[in-house]
Amino acid sequence: MLLLIVILKSLIELSLMFLVGRFLLGLLAGAKRQTNIFWQLLDVASKPALWVTRRVSPKLILDQHIPLAAGSWLLIAWVLVVMAKIDICLQVGAAACQ
Repeated sequence: MLLLIVILKSLIELSLMFLVGRFLLGLLAGAKRQTNIFWQLLDVASKPALWVTRRVSPKLILDQHIPLAAGSWLLIAWVLVVMAKIDICLQVGAAACQ
């Protein structure tokens, strides 16, 4: 169970890093971000989280707000997974969690 929690935590962190990197590079690149190869790579890498967010969110949410919504639910999921990991580590002992 601990391995599953660690893998899930890593995937959430990776998705959050892709979204944050995409946002920061979008700020730096400005209007020409669509031609930036690194922004395109981060865009492709963040597509799964954005796709899931678009599917579960109501149509009332604008497309430009989907990255913020994806970051929000990923952050909440990360906190929940960290809490689960702490709970498991307290049950099995700190030596087993290293």
